[in-house]
Amino acid sequence: MHVWQSAHRAVTQIFSVFCDYIEGLGCTGALLALFALVSGSGTSCSAPLGGGTAAPSDPYWLETIKHQGTSAFNSNPSSYQVFRNVKDFGAKGDGVTDDTTAINSAMSSGGRCGGGSCDSSTVTPAIVYFPVGTYLVSSAIDTYYYTQIIGDAKNPPTLLASSSFNGFAVIDADPYIPNGWGAQWFANQNNFYRSIRNLIIDLRQIPASTSAIGLHWQVSQATSLINIVVEMSTASNNKHQGMFMENGSGGFMGDIIFNGGMYGIQVGNQQFTVRNLTVNNAATAVSGIWNWGFTFQGVTINNCQVGFDLTTGGTTTSNQTVGSEAIIDAVVTNTPIFVRSSVASKGQLAGSLILNNIKLSNVPTAVGVVGGATVLAGGTTTIASWGQGNVYSGTSGTKSFTQGNIVSASKPSSLLDSAGRIVGKAHPQYANYATSQFISVKSQGAKGDGHTDDTAAIQNVLNEYAGCKIIFFDAGTYYVTNTITIPAGTQIVGEAWSTIMGGGSAFGDQNNPRAVIQAGAANSEGVLEISDMLFTTAGPTPGAIMIEWNVHDPSGQQAAAGMWDSHIRLSSQCPSGSVNTACQAAFLGIHLTSGSSAYLEGTWVWTADHDLDTPGSSQISVFTGRGILSESNGPVWLIGTSEHAALYQYSLVNAQNHYIGFAQTETPYYQPSPAAPAPYSTSSSYNDPAFSSSIDMAWGMHIQSSSNIIIFGAGFYSFFQNYSQDCLNTNTCQAQIFSVDSASSVTAYSVSTIGTTYQLSVSQNGVIHSSDNADGFQETFTVWSK
Repeated sequence: MHVWQSAHRAVTQIFSVFCDYIEGLGCTGALLALFALVSGSGTSCSAPLGGGTAAPSDPYWLETIKHQGTSAFNSNPSSYQVFRNVKDFGAKGDGVTDDTTAINSAMSSGGRCGGGSCDSSTVTPAIVYFPVGTYLVSSAIDTYYYTQIIGDAKNPPTLLASSSFNGFAVIDADPYIPNGWGAQWFANQNNFYRSIRNLIIDLRQIPASTSAIGLHWQVSQATSLINIVVEMSTASNNKHQGMFMENGSGGFMGDIIFNGGMYGIQVGNQQFTVRNLTVNNAATAVSGIWNWGFTFQGVTINNCQVGFDLTTGGTTTSNQTVGSEAIIDAVVTNTPIFVRSSVASKGQLAGSLILNNIKLSNVPTAVGVVGGATVLAGGTTTIASWGQGNVYSGTSGTKSFTQGNIVSASKPSSLLDSAGRIVGKAHPQYANYATSQFISVKSQGAKGDGHTDDTAAIQNVLNEYAGCKIIFFDAGTYYVTNTITIPAGTQIVGEAWSTIMGGGSAFGDQNNPRAVIQAGAANSEGVLEISDMLFTTAGPTPGAIMIEWNVHDPSGQQAAAGMWDSHIRLSSQCPSGSVNTACQAAFLGIHLTSGSSAYLEGTWVWTADHDLDTPGSSQISVFTGRGILSESNGPVWLIGTSEHAALYQYSLVNAQNHYIGFAQTETPYYQPSPAAPAPYSTSSSYNDPAFSSSIDMAWGMHIQSSSNIIIFGAGFYSFFQNYSQDCLNTNTCQAQIFSVDSASSVTAYSVSTIGTTYQLSVSQNGVIHSSDNADGFQETFTVWSK
């Protein structure tokens, strides 16, 4: 606990009787004034960090901080450049000079992974940085693997497409190869590690009658769009669109605005979470091509003709359309139709739809069908909880097709903001902070070379500066051999996914597991922010708990303790089929302890199924015991994925007050050879689920003795049995994948499964049979509650 937090509590107790008499400030003001005077916890701190001190004219801190990041395992780590300012490559940003060539040079220099000749790579990371300015482009900016494109967060720069623009999109995340018969640079479902933030993309110089796309965003996990604005024509029948996404396996995007256009966004992807989407003055705000499941949390639509226009009706693999659309906390104004399906459901599942807390103003049709049929009338009204699809409850496996009001999950106040919406918190970017308010771990002695033991150097930085400096992890791989303890009050930001890699004997015993990262001491309270970091191991490390999360946000500061765009990747050099101790990478991915709260956005806990750094991305066998374990009393907001752990991907035990969406999992490809829990053992200390001859594969989600759990979109997938996919044809890759015990209270909306006989079980007894919910390649139930 911080020194100043301890003092704050003491002061609060002492002054509770007197604070009402402090003239002018009142109780809260007086305490905050006293609180601000108490010194920080770091030994070099004389005062807490406080607010940002950057002058209005100062550049964004990321532009001016000393750049000494490296790629530890690049063939030339000393010369390879991670941070690239486009102006250093010749871009002018004056709105007149064509900057396309300079920007693409900044993107590609240094032998990076792209162009169609490289499947993936973790050893050529880059930040492509845009200072304030207007950058004229005449063709696409083709993005390379493992890239963050970042604009000045204080004054987001503009990418201005010229009137003669010639390219698929202004920013293209997966370019099509000319004359390649549909071939692209990257496999869409493996297009990982991308982020774009703080940019304005302006298409308005392109004639309204010319097709134009702001973002071609065909991506997968560990990807994000943050603080993006796309400006388009508002002329009638224009052909502009803000985003086009035709495939992939995402993913997260948030705090994005689309103005004008034929489509704000047109999207097809296995799954995605979209938070805080605004579309103004478009013909169609969201065009849904296909999916297995999308969650939209926080949507604002103004002056569009159609809010969501969904291609529906496909219920077979050969006719995949939008399988599941879950929308929560939307405000829709002056839009004739909110949601429109391409075909009527005709009394049976033909695309699942959930609407929760939808505020309509001058929206005549809430839900309609192409051709004019009205399913749900609109007006100026609020839709509390409405669904279309198959509804279940308790232990009954009998479906009830519903087009109407459905169960509305009880939402604990701790999960909601002052407007009654699920809390959302933007990725911290510290736009108003000066460079002097940051401290670099490399400047303080850490090497980040992937070999030197940086444990002491990192811990010393945290011990000295936590709470009064933002800790900057320069790009690199920081090898640690013991637990790194991050005090409550710490703010950490990485550079192109700076990596902490645990290794050595301390993490070698699965019977005595130990945290690589301890986020806060047990029962600690305070701000704790981690962004743009990656956590991994140098195995074998069967006793490694990657992150033990103990910290709880302070009263009145919702989501003050969290992670953004930070991931866990566990890999090895073990070829597929290997079963030996050298291939054991971790005991547990993330453990949310009982006293913690957590806001995890875009988190990917991945036990790798293939090697990102070998040609052809060869399959590998890596073993991790567990994915994410939450024993937290809440509040917890969890948006992310967890894949390929041996026992489970998500386990909630004695947990309370959780909002989860979209949760995506995959069962390990090697199971049941060996069968779960092998090569690990179950542990009563971690409340592991039981396994048997009939339950011998990892759970996607397993919930015990938990309450007030809201799942708003999930995809639990089982694609293999011992690397064979023959089981997919009969949905027998595994018998059960999602279990809730009889003591828990859970509401699960829009849950899709693949390859499993039962979609949901109660106390490990199958309840919802997948054969009742065919909805494309996946099966989908619309809601289940207990």
